[in-house]
Amino acid sequence: MEVSRRNFIVSTSAAAAGATLAGQAAGVDARTPLVIAQAGAPAPHGFDPKDPTLKYDLVIANGDVLDPSQKLRGKRDIGIKHGQIAAVEVNIPAARAVQRIDAAGKLVTPGLVDLHTHLVPHLGLGLPADELVGITAVTTAVSAGDAGWHTFGALRHYAIPQARTRIFAFVHIASIGLAGGLAPGEMLNIDYANVDGCAKAVAENPDVALGVKVRITDSVVGQNGLEPLRRAIRAAEMAGKGIPVMCHIGSAPGSLADLLDLLRPGDVLTHAYSGAGNNIVQNGQLLPAARAAKQRGVIFDVGHGGGSFDYTVCEPAVQQGATPDTISSDIHAVSINTPGYPTLPNVMSKMLNLGMTLDDVVAKATVEPAKIIGRVPGLGTLRIGAPADVAIFDLVDGPVEFVDTRNNKRSGTKKLVPALTVKGGRPFGRPPMPIPFTF
Repeated sequence: MEVSRRNFIVSTSAAAAGATLAGQAAGVDARTPLVIAQAGAPAPHGFDPKDPTLKYDLVIANGDVLDPSQKLRGKRDIGIKHGQIAAVEVNIPAARAVQRIDAAGKLVTPGLVDLHTHLVPHLGLGLPADELVGITAVTTAVSAGDAGWHTFGALRHYAIPQARTRIFAFVHIASIGLAGGLAPGEMLNIDYANVDGCAKAVAENPDVALGVKVRITDSVVGQNGLEPLRRAIRAAEMAGKGIPVMCHIGSAPGSLADLLDLLRPGDVLTHAYSGAGNNIVQNGQLLPAARAAKQRGVIFDVGHGGGSFDYTVCEPAVQQGATPDTISSDIHAVSINTPGYPTLPNVMSKMLNLGMTLDDVVAKATVEPAKIIGRVPGLGTLRIGAPADVAIFDLVDGPVEFVDTRNNKRSGTKKLVPALTVKGGRPFGRPPMPIPFTF
């Protein structure tokens, strides 16, 4: 059976990967691309959700619950047990909760999943993920190329174990990743683009490494043009079947159509609505190559950042059919200090005020990026057995003004403001806290 690139995903544990590798060694040519099990549906562990006497560790009560994965919207109570969603009911009696949060009047969604971040400190632009949860509501973050082949060990063994935030990564085609920050460009020296090394890092870390990252901007690649992208694609193909490339654009050299034509179904075009130059919209029209890329399954990702979201590109692109597949922040040490303020809830608010529905906005910051990650059953949802990652917001009604990264301003009437975030059943930043606090 043919498996689409977007739905092709890797096992959730090293044990599963090891078992698959063992099976491959026994009977499959080692040159054959490795197909590893899909994440599958969530299932409760350690409790029976149908048990009428089940005592929940935490209940989030009275919230306006929105879970696009289930087409669910309405007043519900959410019961949490052993770090998993155990119940989503109209009413859970208070006596069945060890601890309780009253979310009356607030919007309750799955914890946000941010496909483009730099939330691994001490690697160039990185910020500490957990410290920012109060303003991001992000429970799962993807490091977009902070580490390359030579520096991936620091992300794997230092950054990820120290964070409660769930972290995945795209491995940069440059062996140094983004260790030098924004300048000088990591691809000015093409020798850093080591295909074998990058493929090795991705293949050896299937539980956290999602694919390959590359930045194609003239100041980053210099005279090397699209060669870093070609090498990134080769590394992804070498690492295994269905491995995606995340390609950054913004003032890309040469014809943008040539770049777009290289992207495969399932690859991620991040900063899709950049106005930095050589944009997907030119003279008010969506490039035919951009439309063709969208139609063949290239993922259009917002990746707002500090210089990569332009209303004058996004508005006509969306009107002409190039809607975002995922909404991400590109939050890092530089972008967080810019007027566009790219926390994920703020970026979602911008898209909401451009006419996207609340359901669609939430989906593209929860279940849709979770599908691309593809390693945690139920991630980005409130399904029974899913990780108990929950974001609680004030959905503020009233005049609000937003600014993009080119100083274009737009007025709106709604804004998502994080109130509390729960990861694995444990709230961030304020009580109630489990006793003892373990995770």
